Formats: sequence, C-alpha cells, structure tokens
Amino acid sequence: MEDVCVPYGGSVPSEVERRGFWREPGGEPTSRTIAFEAWALAAREILTETAQTYHATILDTDLAEAVQVRTNIRTSQGNWLGTVLLPVIHLCHREDEPPLTSLVLQSRDGMVGEGYDEVLRVEEQRPITDPAKREHHAAVSRLECYRWAGSAPADGGEVRLPTPTVGKRRTSIRSAATGSTTRAAAKKPPAAKRVALSDRPVAICPTCFMALPATGICDDCG
Repeated sequence: MEDVCVPYGGSVPSEVERRGFWREPGGEPTSRTIAFEAWALAAREILTETAQTYHATILDTDLAEAVQVRTNIRTSQGNWLGTVLLPVIHLCHREDEPPLTSLVLQSRDGMVGEGYDEVLRVEEQRPITDPAKREHHAAVSRLECYRWAGSAPADGGEVRLPTPTVGKRRTSIRSAATGSTTRAAAKKPPAAKRVALSDRPVAICPTCFMALPATGICDDCG
C-alpha cells in the first residue's frame, strides 16, 4: 500500500482519493504535471523567503511538506522533490539569480549531497566528486543567495559550512565514550602489580657471583 499524507485539520480522503495526486481539502484528483509545476513555483517562493534570513537553510523534508501546504496539492508518492527542484535550478540560472536550491539540505545528514551537481551542470561545470569540496561550493552559493536577498550583513557576510548531523552524532557518541573512559581512569588509576618476594630478582655479587644479603655487601668478598 502506498504511503498516505493526511491533511491538517480535515477529514481523511477515501482510499481511491489518496492515490496519485489530489487537491485539498476536497481530495479532487489532479495530474502529476500540474502538481509538479505548482510545487516548483512554490519551492522557488519558499527558498526566496529562506534566503531573506542570513545563514538560513531548509531541510528537504520540510520543503516537501511546505510546498504541499502552500499549493494545497498532496501526493501519496515519495522521492519527488529532486525532480521538482530541477526547474528551479534552471530558472535561477536563466534569470541570472544565485542557485536557491543550495539552501536545501538533506534531512539524513545535513548536507546538499549529489543533488547539488545539477547546479554545476547548468553552469557548464563538472560535478564535484569530493563531498567536502562540493559542500564548500554550495556554502559559497548560499552566501550569494543571502547577498541577493539582502539578508547578508554590510560587510558581505561569510561562508558557513553545514554541520553534518549524522557525523556529528557519531562523533559525539565516540567522544562521550572516550571521555567517560578517560575520566574513570583518572579517578581510579590501575593498582600497581604486586610481586611476591620469591619472584623478585636477586642481587648478585659481581666478584663471586653469590647472592648478596640485604645490606648489599658480599659477606665473602666484603
């Protein structure tokens, strides 16, 4: 069964009305083409509004929900946002605007990911295979968006790289584990190993090679 998007504050449409694409609040069916066109226009509006706040970004899941709310068009299908953003990328390029889609981060890791490569393609650049370099390029593009929207400070602002949410969580877990181990070791240092008297090395006289007494002076040679 397909996933179902339940509208806010309204009744749940019937099983037939939920399939494909439909309009709220009545659940009237509509086409994929109409839905995608409406969502693309809404996405551009929302991203323009996002750029009006310095260093603001939006997660892909939040944007997908926002365009459905703004257009009153919903779907039971998934993984469609990337297709919706394609015309936004080309429109920004045609209108000589900064790539607004650089403001969209993946909810799974807080990065722009490989979807950002389409921005490079329309600018006739090769896709960036190095994730770190790709994220830096996107961060520069975001700063251009803030300047274009008028939200950057008077000095032009600065590039800010996103913080990977998954990587940060894993790092925190490792750090916490290491820290707890270090603190425990600092509070209770390992006890020194006890050596039985019979297991301790015996001092030998260098002259007669006999065992030395506790005084350290050989009885035979001293």
